[in-house]
Amino acid sequence: MPNARLANAVRLEFAADSLVQTNLSGAALTDDWLWVAGDEACGVDRLRRLDPIGKETLRFGEVRDFPLADLLELPGAPDEEADLEGMAVVDGYLWVVGSHGLKRKNAKPGRDDADNARRLAKVTLDGNRRLLACLPIELDAQGAPCLVKQARDGRQALRLKGDAQSNLLTRALADDPHLGPYMAIPGKDNGFDIEGLAVNGRRLLLGLRGPVLRGWSALLEIEVAPRGTSSPALHLVPLDDQGTLVRKHFLPLDGLGVRDLHVSGDDLFILAGPTMVLNGDIRLFKWPNALPDLAANREPVRFHAALTESVPLPHGPGSNRAEAICGLPLALSGGKPRWLVLYDAPGADRREGDHTVFGDLLGRH
Repeated sequence: MPNARLANAVRLEFAADSLVQTNLSGAALTDDWLWVAGDEACGVDRLRRLDPIGKETLRFGEVRDFPLADLLELPGAPDEEADLEGMAVVDGYLWVVGSHGLKRKNAKPGRDDADNARRLAKVTLDGNRRLLACLPIELDAQGAPCLVKQARDGRQALRLKGDAQSNLLTRALADDPHLGPYMAIPGKDNGFDIEGLAVNGRRLLLGLRGPVLRGWSALLEIEVAPRGTSSPALHLVPLDDQGTLVRKHFLPLDGLGVRDLHVSGDDLFILAGPTMVLNGDIRLFKWPNALPDLAANREPVRFHAALTESVPLPHGPGSNRAEAICGLPLALSGGKPRWLVLYDAPGADRREGDHTVFGDLLGRH
């Protein structure tokens, strides 16, 4: 069992009706509270740090669900999945981003060839997938952080302006020479697929799992700001005097796509894995001094080579896919900088019963 054999195990205890359990795809920490998202739900779960009960390093439980439909006017149905893939906590907000990608139905065992052929030809877009939002965090009467639609200090939950088919970001990319042709391709087919989010003020970095172009992976840099009074929403703000709405940064990740992003000081850490449905390497890369480099850049497209590979992560056939990474507060890590890594499709070695899964703690390099 993971809590017995892994010295760096982190126990996450969910409930039978939790929004997120085994499909973990995003994570963020605030003090003793862990926020997690999954790619098959339309909401966020919050877990509280508890005393360990085994040999695990950390334990989180007492889960509470926060459905997005209670916080935002969603473009799709309240129970339609948002495919949340990235999270970050900055300045009293929890930021979340969906994949923005199309999905293709898969062939199923037991179906005849004709039925599976029809399934494999069907491409759909769930109405909430093209979601980028900031959600205010506010303490309740017991001092627990909660996601609210509107905070007492006036902060509001806002999403990037758009509807079930598109938003301001996808419209800005529709004619892009690198990414535009991939907007109509499902994410799992090396199509457009956002899976990482890093936030620096109102400047956002979006990491793409796909497309990977001749081995080059992409980060998108945007800036957002609220506009409107009766129906306020986030809008894209030009990044320069030339009106650039999206900057593209191409990174050499050995053919892998971005799975998550994490800022530590001035550095950017990039969790990377296969862009398509493959059992392949999962690695953690470091972009040293990324934030000063980004701040000094004025070019609409940059190619970066100064990355260092940091940590290879475990994975298994069809399981244990590292999808989320976030930094631990020093108070939780014994004063040593460490990361929490969570896995989608956890294997038997990362599960205990029906509602408990295990992540890992990694030391920083």
